[in-house]
Amino acid sequence: MSEEKKECCCSTAPKLIFSCSGAADVGELCDHAARALTREGAGKMYCLAGVGGGVEPILANTRAAGRLLAVDGCAMDCVKKTLEKAGFEGAAHLRLTDHGFEKGASPAMEENLQKVLELARPLLA
Repeated sequence: MSEEKKECCCSTAPKLIFSCSGAADVGELCDHAARALTREGAGKMYCLAGVGGGVEPILANTRAAGRLLAVDGCAMDCVKKTLEKAGFEGAAHLRLTDHGFEKGASPAMEENLQKVLELARPLLA
């Protein structure tokens, strides 16, 4: 009986999405977008707290990723800075306030979510 080596049929490493989930509405919108992108298969939402906390299995999976997307709600860039502090430079970056979203005036409603998804999808392609 011969052994057959099985490989991933897509032959690509995962695309990981790290999201702001802050207290402001733009943070909630980032979180909803990351979850929606995961549901549609564009990438996989992943644990930013684990990266920040130096959790080795999470860091190892992040190192193995084919692409990283940092989605920040505002110019504080907490997601981008957390990834960089852990040694992950060059992640694709989306900051909602650069695209007309404002803290306190951007509820996580369907219309806003669709706008964020339109901005994020090309960054994962």
